[in-house]
Order: sequence, then structure tokens, then C-alpha cells
Amino acid sequence: MRLPSRCLALLLLLAAAMPAWAQTQIKIATLAPDGSSWMRELRVAAAEVEAGTGGRVQVKFYPGGVMGTDAVVLRKMRLGQLQGGVLTGSELSLVYPDAPAYSLPFLFSGWDEVARVRESVDPLLAAGFEERGIHMLGATGVGFAYFLGTKPMADAAAWRGLKLWIPTNDEIARRVFEIAGVGTIPLPIGDVFTSLQTGMIDTVANTPAGTVALQWHGKVRHMVDLPLTYVVAYLVLDQRAWERLSAGDQAVLARAFAAAAARMDANARRDDEAALAAMQRQGLQVSPPDPAEAARWRRFGEQVQRDMEADGSLSPAILAAIRAARGTPAPAAN
Repeated sequence: MRLPSRCLALLLLLAAAMPAWAQTQIKIATLAPDGSSWMRELRVAAAEVEAGTGGRVQVKFYPGGVMGTDAVVLRKMRLGQLQGGVLTGSELSLVYPDAPAYSLPFLFSGWDEVARVRESVDPLLAAGFEERGIHMLGATGVGFAYFLGTKPMADAAAWRGLKLWIPTNDEIARRVFEIAGVGTIPLPIGDVFTSLQTGMIDTVANTPAGTVALQWHGKVRHMVDLPLTYVVAYLVLDQRAWERLSAGDQAVLARAFAAAAARMDANARRDDEAALAAMQRQGLQVSPPDPAEAARWRRFGEQVQRDMEADGSLSPAILAAIRAARGTPAPAAN
């Protein structure tokens, strides 16, 4: 049946007036709990995107791990059920082996060195992601991770019998603790809280702010004051979803989330200090490492860096760029 011209014109007007936000929805999964400082910044960026695109693009978050493990999130991205995720380097190593390069043990001496290295290396990592069909929309430092547990970790003897969690697919952690002779229990990060409750694990490595945000702080009672590794999270989109956006909308998205990442970077150190102080008020015991024990762990870290470069697990180009920015040579062979 042919519509009268007046009805057809009305339908066209209604279609033109429909909310533009329905045109493109970007669904992003994250482990960050709803209400956390991370989610607040991400939602600010999403609001900026919707306003800046005139409603053409809407970003929807699925916080708290409701979309499943890292492997599930990446699979849903490939299937188009999700367009993106906020994932750590170890989680993204499934698709890009260089993603966890910043998390080599004892790679950085402090926050200033991190900032200097990331200025030159972040773009190289973004290019590596793109080669694998992923657009790196932003990267932000989570902070320095420390050993935390239900028992003291004063010396090598204390480590025997500990049940240490490492993230599933974290090749760097697996190698470090294998060299150290420490048994590990790989689990998705979403299973850690329950595993601490049941006693399946009793030791973790995380940042203070991350420990509080994930609600692990009620179970850990001891921390070793030895920054083990620097943790970075990446906000990534499936490249196909990115390319479906117009150049103008891409620019709005990039600007909003780059600004959010910069704010989260600026807040990371402050948030860690505040979280650590809160945990200490609740009874957390922070112990300085024995110098010999600290030196032992540093040797393990250097060995892992040499091994991963030698067997090609991390690309020489990325490691060389990190060292150039730090102004340091490669670890000497034993």
C-alpha cells in the first residue's frame, strides 16, 4: 500500500527528529566498581562525548566485572557484543604481548620516571595495538603494586607455604615467582575477593587504592614496603567500532578520554596514599623489606627481563624505547 505524500513527509520529519544518541552506542566493560573514582572520571568523559557529538555517540559502561573475565570481554569485543574494555596489560597480553611491558618488576624508580617513559612509549604501544585490530583510546597508571597478605612476608623462609594469587595470563608474574620458587594460584581478578574469604589464597600484589576499591583490604593485614611493579590500565576499542565513527566524532572521543586518563594519572598517587593511610588506620602492618630480601627480588626481576627479551616474549624495540627514555642499559647477564 502506497503511503500518502503527507504521511510520508511526516514520517521523514519524525525520523529526523529521533534522538541522535541512538545512532551509535559504544559499550565498554570494566572491573572498576561503580562509584569508584575511576568510574566517576569515565562517566565525565562519556558525558563530554555525548555533548560534543550532539548525541550522535553514547558511551555505556558495564562496571564491576559484570561482563566477565578479560578473555570473555575480548571475545565479546570480537563478536561485536561489546565495543571496548578497560583492561590491564596482563589481560591484554592475550592479543598484544607488549601490553604488559611497563609492569616488568622494579622497572621504574618512581612516578617522575614513569611519566618520562610513557610520554615516548605510549604512542608505540598504541601503534602495536592498532596492528592487532585494537584502538588504544587511553592509558592511565593505576599505581605501584605491593605484596599484601594475611601473614608476614619478612624473609625467604616466610614465603614457603604462602598461597600467592597471580592474574590469569600474567606471564611476567608467573616467571618471577617461578624463579623465586614461590607457588602461585592463577585466578581472574574477579575471583580474588571470594578466594581471600575462603582462604584459597592468602597473598596478593596490588596497589593500595586498587586493594580498597576491590574490597580486599578487609582481609589483608601485612604489606611489604617494596614497590614491585607499575600497573597500567588501557581503555581500548575494537578497531571496527572506532572506524565506524566519523573523523569528527573520533576527535571528540579521543579528546574526552585523553583528558580523563590524564586526570586519573594525576589522581593515582594521591589515591594510593589515601588508601594506604586508611588501611593502616584499620590495622594494616607495613614493614620495610630486609635489604638482602629486596636485592633478591630485584635480581629475579632483572632475570625475567633478560629472559623475556631473549625469547621474544617482549619486543626488543619496546624494551629499547623504555631504556632510552629511562637512560639505563639492559640488565647485565649473570
